[in-house]
Amino acid sequence: MNIPLTLVKATGLSAILFWAIIFTNKFNYIDTIPFVFLSLIPISICCALVICLTIAPFYWSKHEDTRYKTVYNTYFPFYAIIIFSLCLFGSIQADFDTHLTAFFASAFITTSKSWEWLAKTDAS
Repeated sequence: MNIPLTLVKATGLSAILFWAIIFTNKFNYIDTIPFVFLSLIPISICCALVICLTIAPFYWSKHEDTRYKTVYNTYFPFYAIIIFSLCLFGSIQADFDTHLTAFFASAFITTSKSWEWLAKTDAS
């Protein structure tokens, strides 16, 4: 299980998704460019916390030989349902504000993809 590589991938994916959704609004893009680079710091911290505290413990708790079968196939569907529900609830509570919806959408997609990345590195 390669957590550092997964953290780098997750940070990149999350930043791209977040800013792609934000840039759908009409505003001055030139003034926003510095914030794109500065946002990588909190995005990487959030990704590291979520992966290390909510995804990796599932893999750490199982024996090496049975990780892929038992962890990904058993726990990922429930994790995805819970995360989707929380992100949808957050977006609804925020009245679908662009910035918060971008955060929740990128969080859901990134955590789902992180499960897949960790399972693939574990299976190979």
